[in-house]
Amino acid sequence: RIVLLIGVAVLHLALVISYWYQQPASLLGGWLAVDALGRVFLTLVSVLFVCAALYAVGYLRHEPQRSNRVFVGCLLGFLAAMSLVTISQHLGLLWVAVEGTTLASAPLIYFHHSQRSLEATWKYLLICSVGIALALLGTFFVALAGSDHGGGQLSLLVSELISNAGRLHLPWLKGGFLFFLVCYGTKMGLAPFHTWLPDAHSEAPSPASALLSGALLNCAFLGILRLFQVCLAAGLASFVQELLVVFGLLSLFVAAVFIVGQSDYKRMLAYSSVEHMGILSLGVGLGGAGAYGAMLHAVNHSLTKALLFFVAGNILLAQGTKIAAEVRGVLHRLPVSGALLLGGFFAITGAPPFGLFLSEFTILNAAISQGHPVVAVVYLALLAVVFLGMGAIVLPMAQGQPMPRATGSSHVGGESGLLVGVPLALLIAVLVLGLYVPPGLKEALTHAAELVGGAP
Repeated sequence: RIVLLIGVAVLHLALVISYWYQQPASLLGGWLAVDALGRVFLTLVSVLFVCAALYAVGYLRHEPQRSNRVFVGCLLGFLAAMSLVTISQHLGLLWVAVEGTTLASAPLIYFHHSQRSLEATWKYLLICSVGIALALLGTFFVALAGSDHGGGQLSLLVSELISNAGRLHLPWLKGGFLFFLVCYGTKMGLAPFHTWLPDAHSEAPSPASALLSGALLNCAFLGILRLFQVCLAAGLASFVQELLVVFGLLSLFVAAVFIVGQSDYKRMLAYSSVEHMGILSLGVGLGGAGAYGAMLHAVNHSLTKALLFFVAGNILLAQGTKIAAEVRGVLHRLPVSGALLLGGFFAITGAPPFGLFLSEFTILNAAISQGHPVVAVVYLALLAVVFLGMGAIVLPMAQGQPMPRATGSSHVGGESGLLVGVPLALLIAVLVLGLYVPPGLKEALTHAAELVGGAP
């Protein structure tokens, strides 16, 4: 089963790489197509899935015996659903794909079959399913916006809606975007709709947590961006951008509040995801260079957050607890994982020379250059609070003398090749992106940003 998982992951990545060299033809009358925006997010899904599959080989050896068949099957279903999200050009099909990600990933959260994982799974299913159900209402609103009182009806193809934006009924379109923002924002983890996220990311096994944070949240964001494109074409730029800025800053604020004093290091990483989804929303809301910064930030955040969840998995295997206060001396007990933990901490908090510093600085510069000094100051202040809050948790974990393993833990920790090799490769990638953005990647991110009103 593991061989099947890795084989599918590698084949998927090979196909995605081919899309960078030759644009595939659209299918089903344009319902399925790979555009610049979808290609970026599809590539992130594929790269992270390969990393998660490789890491799972080492991780599952140390976990208590579970049904690998269910785990592998759900991972493959999860990959299929997320891939469908990125290539869906029809808002109805997009809705089906996003709902598919919920159904495929729920069993992954319940992997450990504990009371807390059961609670997290039900919360995930309930909150996200309600959100997605309401997103269907938003899709109906968009359909009404495209209804011609003379008898014509626009389809829900994004390209057709954009090309006929002048015919759209703006009040219905505004209502549709509000539903998209709230409902897909729930799946994305925007505050205050993020309440499922800390439990789900904390209880899922580390390979699944990496995919949930690094890939799934991007897919939900893409759902918002599809209708955002239509709203820009319809002349609603000011309306939709202001909403994204507000929700972006609110998410940053909520994340900063809950990270400070957090006792569970996996929940801390989950709230960090809320923070970075807020940064993505803020960047696109600012527009211009901010949108380019958001695309670059999506890449950097996905790679870094996967790295940190993998390292968290190593610590959990070795220490048998997710309580930060019970973890000390990681640098002594797990020297490579400890070094990766420190590197990941500085990367995720936007310290130079890592990639997130570059993307966060790009968004900050966009706020200042576009005449939003208050937004820039609040943004910087919240980033500083998050840095201090995470530092107060991570640094004591890495330093000091190792503490005894949690009583009753059956885990056996180690630093086998894949358990440290995969996160090490991700850390190197994030470091390189902070020093040098390859021209091909920069061009792809520029094209993606242009679709949502941005420019480098």
